[in-house]
Amino acid sequence: MAESYYRSLGEGTFESTHHTQGAWNEDEQHMAPVAGLLVHCLEEADPRPGMRLARVSFEILGVIPQGVFDVTTKVIRPGRTIELLEAELTAGGRTAVRATAWRLALGDTTEVAAVEDEPMPGPGQAEGFKGMTAWPGDFINGLEFRAVPGLRPGRGQVWVRSPLEMLDGVQTPSTVRLLGLVDAANGVAARVPPGGDSWMFPNVDLQIHLYRRPAGQWLGLDTRVSFGTDGIGLTSSVLHDESGPFGRSEQILTVRPLGRN
Repeated sequence: MAESYYRSLGEGTFESTHHTQGAWNEDEQHMAPVAGLLVHCLEEADPRPGMRLARVSFEILGVIPQGVFDVTTKVIRPGRTIELLEAELTAGGRTAVRATAWRLALGDTTEVAAVEDEPMPGPGQAEGFKGMTAWPGDFINGLEFRAVPGLRPGRGQVWVRSPLEMLDGVQTPSTVRLLGLVDAANGVAARVPPGGDSWMFPNVDLQIHLYRRPAGQWLGLDTRVSFGTDGIGLTSSVLHDESGPFGRSEQILTVRPLGRN
């Protein structure tokens, strides 16, 4: 059994394992581990001491197929204190995901540091959560979830962690590990149950903003889900590690009855 989401085949080529299997299509990858791998590649792209990723924006351009694929990275806008990076995942001659990331210079702002996001109860105060069993796919089924009491459709606080490494034989840094779980936010407080004769509501993007570098293995999702009246929704989360909030994520959704294109 593979103990990672991906295997590196060298020169920017990777192979997915069954652990990446998505929820909407059994032959596609879930966006969450894809995001984690692309963050890994962005972190490795011409790294600069004293700088870190502050925002990563993922555009999901279509189904992300299982199997072998390539990732290419480049610096779009070089700079001494501000850089814009890009990573593209291509499979079968088609770009499936494009990511851009702002990498900013670090400095001591302790004197003015403040956070307005409210911390959520930690994983030790949360309970075992079986609500994700409604979702198919090996990625979701391989995660551990704990829910803070009060979870309901459209609103909830959930902790999640994975026992797997992102890449075979490589210890996963905390930033890669936790950002590789963020896309699961769209399922933790779903407004309607997935599957059957219900609705589908996949996200077509993932936006992550980081005002602090995260640490540890547990990702906390303080999540709100809104559906508009015209087929578009939004999943918004305040992101936590065990030390408190560290950023935010947004996912725009296409909401439609199952079976309708």
